[in-house]
Amino acid sequence: MDDKLKTTCLYDSHVRLGAKMSPFAGFMMPIQYSSITAEHNAVRGKSGLFDVSHMGEVFVSGPDAEKYVNHIFTNDVRVLAAGQILYGMMLYPDGGTVDDLLVYKEFEPDHYLLVINASNIDKDFDWMQKNAEGYDVTLLNDSERWGQLALQGPDAEAMLKKVLGVDASEMKFYNFKDYMIEGQRVIISRTGYTGEDGFEIYATTEQTVKFWDAFLAEGVVPCGLGCRDTLRFEAGLPLYGDELSAEISPVMAGLSMFCKLDKPEFIGKEAIAEQKANGVSHKLVGIELRDKAIPRAGYPVELHDGTQVGVVTTGYHSITLDKSLCFALVKSEYAPLGTILWVRIRKKTFAGEVVKKRFYIPNYKK
Repeated sequence: MDDKLKTTCLYDSHVRLGAKMSPFAGFMMPIQYSSITAEHNAVRGKSGLFDVSHMGEVFVSGPDAEKYVNHIFTNDVRVLAAGQILYGMMLYPDGGTVDDLLVYKEFEPDHYLLVINASNIDKDFDWMQKNAEGYDVTLLNDSERWGQLALQGPDAEAMLKKVLGVDASEMKFYNFKDYMIEGQRVIISRTGYTGEDGFEIYATTEQTVKFWDAFLAEGVVPCGLGCRDTLRFEAGLPLYGDELSAEISPVMAGLSMFCKLDKPEFIGKEAIAEQKANGVSHKLVGIELRDKAIPRAGYPVELHDGTQVGVVTTGYHSITLDKSLCFALVKSEYAPLGTILWVRIRKKTFAGEVVKKRFYIPNYKK
């Protein structure tokens, strides 16, 4: 293994289970255990467990914590009650995306937890520090100390109670609670990245290993990052680096609802306001192909005459829906629903229709 790659606290467990391991975001991570399809279907049908300990946890505290977080975050944390969570982005002044993240308002006053993408931990923390000047806050990058599990699927609530003794039946989506388990703080939130009901469990690295073993002993299926990508894609959720980046703003990605322009200020506000008022050159769309051919990231999106108007950012033959689907960043004039575009797959082109990016809606949300 490359010495420069990090490992999570569950690395030995993954190896013991025979997981296919591969570099991801600077970590050696499990891509699959049995098969991507089997793990994907376990989450859609019952429950699956992911090691997401590579994600970053940054704690913000101090008298100016709310004002500071609102300065670097597009959503408005002033509306949060303790125990609630918001999704949003950190932006560059030109509207490009530093990262997308979750902000947890903790139960202790003037305390927030920011959960950031693994590939961006160092970059994000540096950005946070640079933009903390003038604010009375303390920033703690505590990513090394915390492990994180994602328990996802229709049976997640029942498995959480069975394994950890936590009754989350009253916990609402995008809410969390603190628990003391074996004398250690454990944070459990009703969140996830699969489109299904589920929970994310933050604990010490030692407890994370114990919890992982306990869930698997009760029959929860271990899942790798391969199906995490197919699941989030079907649910219309973006991946930083593909659907959001320094070059792709929330407006381009169709996520401007998470940028609150009625806030007094945030980094990138002027750029987002301008983009919303005057439009953007490209927009992210969903495309459903009329064929079984599989679109992949980087494939050109064209008009019938061969003129390229965009590029695929993520593409799969959907496991749940049995359709060939993709996200693509295309010129804005070709973004309206119903537009017919062609995806070039090697030497052939395949027609597709622009559709809503949220391809799959689970039964509990219908």
